[in-house]
Amino acid sequence: MMNARLARHILVVGGSSGMGLALAGSLLAQGDTVTIVGRSPERLAKACTELAALGRPRALVADATDEADVVRLFEEIGPLDHLVTTAADMSGAYAPLPDLEVAAARRVMDSKVIGPWLLAKHGAPRLAPGGTITFTSGIAAHRPLSKGSLVAAANGALESLVRALAVELAPIRVNAVSPGWVDTPIWEAVAGAGKAEILEGMARRLPVGRIGRPADIAEAIEAVMRNGFITGTVLHADGGHRLI
Repeated sequence: MMNARLARHILVVGGSSGMGLALAGSLLAQGDTVTIVGRSPERLAKACTELAALGRPRALVADATDEADVVRLFEEIGPLDHLVTTAADMSGAYAPLPDLEVAAARRVMDSKVIGPWLLAKHGAPRLAPGGTITFTSGIAAHRPLSKGSLVAAANGALESLVRALAVELAPIRVNAVSPGWVDTPIWEAVAGAGKAEILEGMARRLPVGRIGRPADIAEAIEAVMRNGFITGTVLHADGGHRLI
């Protein structure tokens, strides 16, 4: 008879919506202890309601781009087995270069690079032996959109950070999952009323014939968490987007 898998404590920053919410649900269904973190108490409360049928996550309000907040977060949650972040702030990030505001550019870099770096800096000492850190990059690093220069730059920088931290923090394993186009709330900020038409157009182009779902990315994150021989790697879950 096989022994039951021991429950793990997993921190999901950005767990109140989209890919992070899907990951939190999957982990809760497996019996894990899950702490979800976000900046909005209202979105966290809504997420807990949506997840209630699967388990009871702990929800904490924190801003991953604020070092004092990150320090407080890890003091509050204690030991961890795995750390994941799917958080990103893309508000105002897609604009022609002459119109891209510095404030929007800084929000992108803070959420995609500085935030993950701070989480690794203060979270690594809390991780148990065999622990992992998993970031979320994106297809923009490899197939940038016009008017998305800072989004491409931020994702590319994050992938370089993964390789550097995998060396520095070893034996903690550090990886990233790079989603393609996934139907999440972030697209409402990017495309507005044209979201459905844009996503349908991409679905017709992709080799897999559809747009990604949050659960697809959750499964990819779990894959790199499980495999003890993967570190310093970017796992592409993009439906073949890099091939077209």
